[in-house]
Amino acid sequence: MNPQSATQRLLNPFEWYRQQRETAPVAQDPRGMWMAFGYDDVQRVLSDYASFSSAFGRDTESLSNPLGASIISSDPPRHRQLRSLVTQAFTPRTVARLEPRIVGIVAELLDTVAPTGTMDIIEDFAYPLPVIVIAELLGIPPEDRARFKQWSDAVVTGTRTAAMAGRDPTAEMNAYFLDMIERRKRAPQSDLISSLLAAQIDEQHLSLVELLGFCVLLLVAGNETTTNLIGNAMLCFDEHPEAWEQLRAHPELLPGAIEEVLRYRSPVQSMFRASVAEVTLGGQVIPAGRPIIAWIGSANRDASRFPEPDTFDISRNPNRHLAFGHGIHFCLGAPLARLEAQIALSALLTRLPDPRRTRAVPLEPLESSIVYGVRHLPVTFTPSD
Repeated sequence: MNPQSATQRLLNPFEWYRQQRETAPVAQDPRGMWMAFGYDDVQRVLSDYASFSSAFGRDTESLSNPLGASIISSDPPRHRQLRSLVTQAFTPRTVARLEPRIVGIVAELLDTVAPTGTMDIIEDFAYPLPVIVIAELLGIPPEDRARFKQWSDAVVTGTRTAAMAGRDPTAEMNAYFLDMIERRKRAPQSDLISSLLAAQIDEQHLSLVELLGFCVLLLVAGNETTTNLIGNAMLCFDEHPEAWEQLRAHPELLPGAIEEVLRYRSPVQSMFRASVAEVTLGGQVIPAGRPIIAWIGSANRDASRFPEPDTFDISRNPNRHLAFGHGIHFCLGAPLARLEAQIALSALLTRLPDPRRTRAVPLEPLESSIVYGVRHLPVTFTPSD
């Protein structure tokens, strides 16, 4: 595959998804990886933990792979305990209290670019917003935010910036969080790490590696998902300017528009599981212990569930997409991602009435089969105060 076609495949995997749903909705790739493409099969893989485990490779002892001890890598009963512990510190009330601060961050970011008439939606807005929010939730000082982004990108895409040459981003990130955890043990503060240290259920606290795993998961998921949700929304509106104008006239449609972005260009395109025992899925017999990819991005374009699935329709209802997963692993941070997107896009609609993508700059996709988004999205608009 030449570089150009690889780029196009990352930017537009949806035709490949369609072909797979029609010809091989459950199939094995040349590496032996099983894959599910249809809505019903993907939903089952995501939610049927008795048949499809999230705990493959789970390691509750090693600090070198904290995600291996996190919620996303656990099955019941430990998953229930972990989620209950984390939920104590990540409640709807906690998320609701963030709204005024998110509004303030959005205003500060747009104040910087509004008079110039030009900005990069990703670099100037969609990236710093969730990084600042997550950093403040965890109690991370402002001067360390840039390192957060480097670590998050490295974990998601497996690539490193020039500034990280010769460095191990995972080791750096783990060491940083371990230091933060030790500081909060000695002197608790009003932040999420302190709350997680204090939380307990069934007379159990999070272990050190589980606490580290949640910090890493929150950094990566809280950063990348929201950044790409906002960026993907602006890509959709660039392709469908009539939707942008409709939202300007009827801002009450924005929540539904966000759900359609989540379906149409899901920030998370796939999730991994492993078969617990021999299982039949989509007419295919999958042996025990085999890895399987649930293609969320494909399920969300399945015509059996979504009429005219390749049409971007901000009024789509119902819209039971799987962008945040399904079942016991439904994304704990979904309310925060939706809140940030709602505030961010509402502000863009008000302050950037006529954004136009700078087409001289080609779209550069993230090099990942898990997350979907672009690295840059420069736009021009009518300057304002």
